[in-house]
Amino acid sequence: MAKNILICDDAAFMRMMIKDILTKNGYNIVGEAENGLKAVEKYNELKPDLVLMDITMPEMDGIQALKQIKSTDPSACIIMCSAMGQQAMVIEAIQSGAKDFIVKPFQAERVLEAVKKVVG
Repeated sequence: MAKNILICDDAAFMRMMIKDILTKNGYNIVGEAENGLKAVEKYNELKPDLVLMDITMPEMDGIQALKQIKSTDPSACIIMCSAMGQQAMVIEAIQSGAKDFIVKPFQAERVLEAVKKVVG
């Protein structure tokens, strides 16, 4: 069965790129969010198998959203996405429960490798 994925990024073209990579490889995109607040709302509403979450977003950043989702669902699978040079944030994200992280700009193989590793 195809895995359901929620994509959270404030840049529409980034969401589109990830969606394209994943749908071509048999994954099901159940929702998109443009900030951390929406990500938390959509997670609770859709209960996806996996969330791909950008770190830097308006209203609520990805790390706060990650912590909030993990507080309501400790088994949530979340992969963080970050631009180069955000090592401290990546470490905080992993310590807060993220399963993996992908560095932007995305390479399709790396996105798929991370997703497969986390949800199969």
